[in-house]
Order: sequence, then structure tokens, then C-alpha cells
Amino acid sequence: QVQLVQSGGGLVQAGGSLRLSCTASGSFFRVDSMSWYRQGPGQQRELVAVISSGGSTNHADSVKGRFTISRDNAVNTVYLQMDSLKPEDTADYYCKADIATKNSPFTYAYWGQGTQVTVSS
Repeated sequence: QVQLVQSGGGLVQAGGSLRLSCTASGSFFRVDSMSWYRQGPGQQRELVAVISSGGSTNHADSVKGRFTISRDNAVNTVYLQMDSLKPEDTADYYCKADIATKNSPFTYAYWGQGTQVTVSS
């Protein structure tokens, strides 16, 4: 059974920083891309950033220069460093990992439990 467990988040003032973590645990063969999504109040879930197993990254335009995604493959963990936070960054943040449970090209998408980030003005 595969689980993604998130930590971090909380309440911060505008201009502040937070760091989110997400660790994959359980029985699996390989973790491919890992990513962060967010869903603000009354909004659809949107992609924030993605990182490949080799470390290539992409960030949404709205967070470029402020957020940084990284990962530690030794502990199957992805991070989201969020700096210069704005009130519009307020949302529930979710990690996602594409995981192969056996030696196969096919992966399944697993999601973390979500964590709330609130940025006050």
C-alpha cells in the first residue's frame, strides 16, 4: 500500500515563507514525477510545480521566482519552498506522485492528504 504524507503549511503573513514536505511510503518500485497542486476557495485545483525523477522542474507562472520545488530521491520526498507569499496563495495544497508499484513503465497517481496554507494581508 502506497501513501503520501504531507507536512508543513499553516498561517503566515504576506511576504513570509513556508515549506511543505511530502513523503511517499509503502511498497513500490519507482517514483517518477512529483508535483504540487493547490485549490483556492471556490476555485479549481491547479498545478503549482512539477519535478521529474531526474530533477527537471517547471513552475506555474503565478509562482515563478517565489516558489521552488525540489526532491530528495533517497527518502522519496518532495518539497515546496514558498517565499514572498501573497494572500492569493491561500489555498489547500496537495502533493501528487506518479508511482510504479512494480517493475513496469506504468505508473499510478497518488495524492497526499492536503494541507492548508493561509496568507494574511
